[in-house]
Amino acid sequence: MVKPLRLLDRVQRSLAGKRAGEAKGGVLLVSSGGLGDTVLFALVLPRFLALAGGGEMVTVQLRHDAARMAFLLPPEVKVRTVDYGRYRRQAAYRWRTNRGLFAANFRLVISCDYLRHPHLDEAMVEAAVAAETWAMVARPWTKYDRHLEQNRRLYTRLLESGPPHLDKVVRWARFANELAGEPAAAGEPPPRVELPAAGLPAAARLDRPVVVIQPFSAVAEKQSPVELYRRIIDSLPAGTGVVVTGAPGDMERNPQFKSLLNKKGVTLDTSSFGDVVPLLRAARLVVSVDTALMHLSVAVGAPTLCLASSAYVDEIVPYDAAISPANAHFIHHPMPCAGCLGSCTRPAEKGMWPCVARLDGDRIVEKVRGLVAR
Repeated sequence: MVKPLRLLDRVQRSLAGKRAGEAKGGVLLVSSGGLGDTVLFALVLPRFLALAGGGEMVTVQLRHDAARMAFLLPPEVKVRTVDYGRYRRQAAYRWRTNRGLFAANFRLVISCDYLRHPHLDEAMVEAAVAAETWAMVARPWTKYDRHLEQNRRLYTRLLESGPPHLDKVVRWARFANELAGEPAAAGEPPPRVELPAAGLPAAARLDRPVVVIQPFSAVAEKQSPVELYRRIIDSLPAGTGVVVTGAPGDMERNPQFKSLLNKKGVTLDTSSFGDVVPLLRAARLVVSVDTALMHLSVAVGAPTLCLASSAYVDEIVPYDAAISPANAHFIHHPMPCAGCLGSCTRPAEKGMWPCVARLDGDRIVEKVRGLVAR
């Protein structure tokens, strides 16, 4: 379907013609990552906002599924969402999206992603026909390297951002600092994974200590077994409440976890990310797989233990020391294939990636005990 749609893009650009008059749409920041990426992007966003001219509107374009984290963005930012799946498949939707980008008449478009798709987010950058377009040199991608190389022509400013494996927040900070073009900004350290408390809702008032558990992942192979969570719950001090969190439907997709709800003091909370923040801020501890709620939990200041795979080592979790706050804790099993970014080539072990299956349960339970006691 891509080739016919790319032909449609060329027809649309031909019909649109050249720009006339002053660009009045301000700055567009394209961030094509998922929910977790959006939490981390919110930390660096102020540096990108500083690139706008006085009085210019800044629009952040998010994937429609990542927009559930848009509440973390400052109110002065306009949020634009695109369904990337529909953009890839449906000609009418792609036409409307591209037409909207062109009509917005942005002065500057900044692609904030290191991993870019030449026929998706880069097609949108091209459709905007902005006077200036800035980006990092894209991550190598064997399937699309030729197209990515051709698309370098789309950018008026293209910067190197570091090696292929680099902490995501560190990369964004380097990129924003370089774009600022000021010696003082270029040396500014990356932000820690901490959101300003003043912009967050107050912690919930709880009648007992509570531990929050988020055992679910969109990638089932990243999930630790339910037996580990039973051990964690059984290790908690008497009187400690447990809240299992997840999106609506997570428990139905993972029925083996329903048995946790039979334990005394264990409840289920399927609130939205925005609504669960007060609970996170009040929790004695949050135990989570490496997913969006884990990043949110750390960012709002909750003591957080991440049961991580090795897939995103040196890019997402564990955090780089320069950005990791004191409330963030990680346990992962070192693997020679660490940093595979989810493209696991090893046989699954008990339905899990080997790096997840080999997490040390005794170590995890001991860590939970220590953090709860603290």
